[in-house]
Amino acid sequence: MLSVVTADGSTHSGSLIDEIVREGARRMLAAALEAEVNQYIAELAAETDDRGRRLVVRNGHHRPRTVVTAAGPLKVTAPRVNDRRVDEATGERKRFSSKILPPWCRKSPKISEVLPLLYLHGLSSGDFVPALEQFLGGTAGLSPATVTRLTKQWSDDHAAFQERDLSDRDFVYVWADGVHPKVRLGQAHSCVLVLLGVRLDGTKELIALAEGLRESTESWADLLRDCRRRGMRAPELVVGDGAMGLWKAVSEVFPAARHQRCWVHKARNVTNCLPKSAQPGATKAMQEIYNAEDRTHAEKAIEAFARTYGTKWPKAVTKIVEDQEELLAFYGFPAEHWIHLRTTNPIESTFSTVKLRTKVTRGAGSPAAALAMVFKLVESAQIRWRAITGAHLVALVRSGARFENGVFVERLENTAA
Repeated sequence: MLSVVTADGSTHSGSLIDEIVREGARRMLAAALEAEVNQYIAELAAETDDRGRRLVVRNGHHRPRTVVTAAGPLKVTAPRVNDRRVDEATGERKRFSSKILPPWCRKSPKISEVLPLLYLHGLSSGDFVPALEQFLGGTAGLSPATVTRLTKQWSDDHAAFQERDLSDRDFVYVWADGVHPKVRLGQAHSCVLVLLGVRLDGTKELIALAEGLRESTESWADLLRDCRRRGMRAPELVVGDGAMGLWKAVSEVFPAARHQRCWVHKARNVTNCLPKSAQPGATKAMQEIYNAEDRTHAEKAIEAFARTYGTKWPKAVTKIVEDQEELLAFYGFPAEHWIHLRTTNPIESTFSTVKLRTKVTRGAGSPAAALAMVFKLVESAQIRWRAITGAHLVALVRSGARFENGVFVERLENTAA
């Protein structure tokens, strides 16, 4: 889980956006320094001594140091180069000096200004190189070819992520959603299909992230089948919104999984069927449903909702009554998990920060590069996710234990795959 966010968008350690920008800046700076050194060594690879040994080679890393930037203090461990060449004019040893981060640098206005651009435009060499030239001049130390190799690594990382073996993981709960970050994808109506799961130890992990059509059964089925091909077991519960394509795909690929509709999405759909004057009361009535102490009280709250709004606004009531089973599925799981299972908030909260970053990029090059950018932003956020409440009960759920109204009833052996 991400850090707890207060009403003003801050966390206990500061702004949530600042945290993500700081981590992204640190990673991009480290990658840029590595690319600069690799280019330097590659250009001098032909220079050898009389025994054929290279005169310029890598030599570990310097001691970590903290550089103060606009993104905050960044702890940097710069790569070190062993350069054994001698300047014939002076007789002194030649030394490698980073143009990006000179040895003396502890607080650099230029670096402070360029880091956000490295972060925001790092996937597009067309934007990246002019930014470096603008802030660091023509001696930035990174050619367009080097930048391309550097930024291609993000796409390679995403591709490797999408092909990784999932057989060593067991996702008991899965959240699924289609989100629309402000990046250029392959089709006009494409979105980013996201799967996020809870492992046996209660920790959250990004399962998959791919381009697709939110309402398309085939898009979701392709993603789920690919996960199954790579070893993913059927989850006990899938949490998602009302997109029918998702639920048809889940039923096809993982027929044993139970369905839970997201109450946040459902509440939006219901209030859209109501006049503004009726929306506050309806919102409170829906809260009484999903916050009920047990399923019986939740069902009574649905009946009360139907009595209050059914005569004037039957469409609003139908949206809840027709999906009642899927809306109340969470009552069959541990009470400690209810707060996590009622909504797709783990995805929503993560992508609220992603959208803020991608909104200002105005596109990130190719669709593959855009998707890789989103992946890297989520990967950066993932290190702050926390285990769900009652993490020790997740394994019990997977074992087939039966819960009624959130309370453990009996243990059954679950053989579903």
